[in-house]
Amino acid sequence: MKTVNHWIGGKTVEGASGNWGPVTDPATGAVTTQVALASAEEVDSAVAAAKAAYATWGTSSLAQRTGVLFRYRALLDAHRDDIAALITAEHGKVHSDALGEVARGLEIVELACGITTQLKGELSTQVSSRVDVAAIRQSLGVVAGITPFNFPAMVPMWMFPLAIACGNTFVLKPSEKDPSASNLLAELAAEAGLPDGVLNVVHGDKVAVDSLLAHPDVAAVSFVGSTPIARHIHTTASANGKRVQALGGAKNHMLVLPDADLDAAADAAVSAAYGSAGERCMAISAVVAVGAIGDELVAKIRERAEKIKIGPGADPSSEMGPLITKAHRDKVASYVTGAAAQGAEVVLDGTGYTVDGFEDGHWIGLSLLDRVSTESDAYRDEIFGPVLCVLRTETYEEGVELINASPFGNGTAIFTRDGGAARRFQLEVEAGMVGVNVPIPVPVGYHSFGGWKDSLFGDHHIYGNDGVHFYTRGKVVTTRWPDPSEAPAGVDLGFPRNH
Repeated sequence: MKTVNHWIGGKTVEGASGNWGPVTDPATGAVTTQVALASAEEVDSAVAAAKAAYATWGTSSLAQRTGVLFRYRALLDAHRDDIAALITAEHGKVHSDALGEVARGLEIVELACGITTQLKGELSTQVSSRVDVAAIRQSLGVVAGITPFNFPAMVPMWMFPLAIACGNTFVLKPSEKDPSASNLLAELAAEAGLPDGVLNVVHGDKVAVDSLLAHPDVAAVSFVGSTPIARHIHTTASANGKRVQALGGAKNHMLVLPDADLDAAADAAVSAAYGSAGERCMAISAVVAVGAIGDELVAKIRERAEKIKIGPGADPSSEMGPLITKAHRDKVASYVTGAAAQGAEVVLDGTGYTVDGFEDGHWIGLSLLDRVSTESDAYRDEIFGPVLCVLRTETYEEGVELINASPFGNGTAIFTRDGGAARRFQLEVEAGMVGVNVPIPVPVGYHSFGGWKDSLFGDHHIYGNDGVHFYTRGKVVTTRWPDPSEAPAGVDLGFPRNH
């Protein structure tokens, strides 16, 4: 059986805690790998390696850092298929989807390659007689990232490349459900010339997480995951004096107005709801149909959903793979089986789906629920699976009110041909990311990703300008150089004169 160990100080370090976690192939249900689960002492070792590396990396030149990152970008590009294969083997998503994940992660590596312009300071000269004021940004020290199972390569790459480009060193705690991609990312960084200890990977469970949150040498923590855990991360790390960005869960709505192109809206709804088996925080999980279009829209969604081919991620003909674990598959199925009792019309029920030859895999088909109540569990909870809820409203105003009443505010979308309605929606809706005829409005790398309300805890979104600001802190330097031809000015207890 394959074993995944830690990556600390530029080399593989065998797990010493005696605790191991199983890693399953979701397509077969078989345990294929064991992953080391770190003790508090092993987390201390990783933080110590990062702290030692910061002594030199934190003062390294921008040219040195970007040189490493340019080489790293080339290696990642050359190993796209290798990274994607690991994702498919442990997460289950189809290979094309895994390749897309790697590509989105590469966007942030490319952003980090251009960090020289992002870290430029400001200078005001002659604010007073021979006085200049400069604003600069400096790194924090050791920072940590805690990442989810659904994007085992992309989300880590949303964090550590930018953090190390800013001069920090990094300790990554990836999901123990699909750990192998993170180790390969670290190995390729070392091959690119990243000094030992700048990037470390410790695998583990709550013990490792809580050790990072409490560690006095960790200056900041980035997190992506569910809302309850994001709230815990934010509360605990903040109480320990750390800077925190904790991205939580979502219930993303797609508002479809009567004038929308219903074929385009149905295509978008199926793609956004069922892509990556619905295991993504930017999935559309609630379609709000306005006016009389509901029946036609649901029929078009059903027609498309029934044609999606589900199978092993390694099969090139598969469009959707299995869910990550059997327990998660059963939880997702429970929302569908309980929907009718809570007033929904079950248009498609995917709970009995299996794949010939892979009967023990974590399979579930596509489910479509119509006329869903806002009080039902299927609507209120983040299901994180291929279940799409359709709700009905009579007017645009009712639709926006419904969306804004949700405790989540991650992403949302509107489908319409009316520019005035779209403009109004983007200003009135309470969400951090908005799409206009775009179902999954994930920003490109040089804009920031993040939601509102219970979808974000902390002041900074991830990557983009917010990411640079999160991984650095500002300093203002005021300088006076006296003219050598003048005598000393003498003591002055008054306020400095700048007029």
